[in-house]
Amino acid sequence: MITNALAALRDGKFILLFDFEDREGETDFAIRSDAVTPRHILQMRKDGGGLICTAVHPVAAQRLGLPFASDALRAIAVAEREGDIPYDRKNHSSFSLWVNHRDTFTGITDRDRALTVNAIAEQVKCALNGGGVRFHEVFRTPGHMALLRAADGLLKVRKGQTELSIAMAEMAGITPAVTICEMLDDESGYALSKADAQIYARKHGLMFVGGAEVLEAWDAFVSEGTHNGPV
Repeated sequence: MITNALAALRDGKFILLFDFEDREGETDFAIRSDAVTPRHILQMRKDGGGLICTAVHPVAAQRLGLPFASDALRAIAVAEREGDIPYDRKNHSSFSLWVNHRDTFTGITDRDRALTVNAIAEQVKCALNGGGVRFHEVFRTPGHMALLRAADGLLKVRKGQTELSIAMAEMAGITPAVTICEMLDDESGYALSKADAQIYARKHGLMFVGGAEVLEAWDAFVSEGTHNGPV
C-alpha cells in the first residue's frame, strides 16, 4: 500500500493520508505542491472542506527564513501556551506564515492559490539545491496560503500530517513541499470518519494510507541508510 501511495504522490496524484486514531484522527488530501492545478484546489475545497495548507521541509523552511507563527506571535502574548493543543501537547503547531504570490489578485481564487502553491514548491527546491532564494520577493504576507513548517527531525519529533506528508515526499524522491487539506463531514460538522474517507478513496480511485504505515516505512527508510536528507 505505501509503495503505491508513494508512486501516486510521485506522479502528481492525490493520496488520502490518515494520521492516528489517538491524535487528530483526520484524513487529509495530500499532493505534491509542484503538481497542484486550479482543479486540485477546487477538489480540496469542495470535497475536503478543511484548511488548504502547504507543508515545507524544515531545512528549506530554515533557509527561507520561515518562522513558526507561535514564535512570531509570542512577542504580543497571543501565542499558544503549553497544553493549548489537545492533540499535540509536547510540541507547538506547525503553522508559519500565510502568503500570496505577488502576481495574484485576491489570492483566494483557485487559480491564485495554485499559482502560490507552485511557487512555494519552486522556492523550496531552490533553497534545498543551493539556488537563489527569492522568497520575500515572490510572496507577500498576510495571504491565503498557510505555510506549515515541519518539525526538525520530522517523525522522530512530531507525528502530524505535516511531518507525515514531508516524510512521504522524501521517500518518494520529490521536492518536499506537499499541499494538504483536511476532509470534513458535511452532516456532523466534524472530521470525516476514517471509514468514510476510505469509501471516498475507493470511489475516486485514490490511494489511502495511514500514519502507522508511513511511520513503519520511514523507520525502514532511515535505518537502511537511504535517507540522505531532502532532495
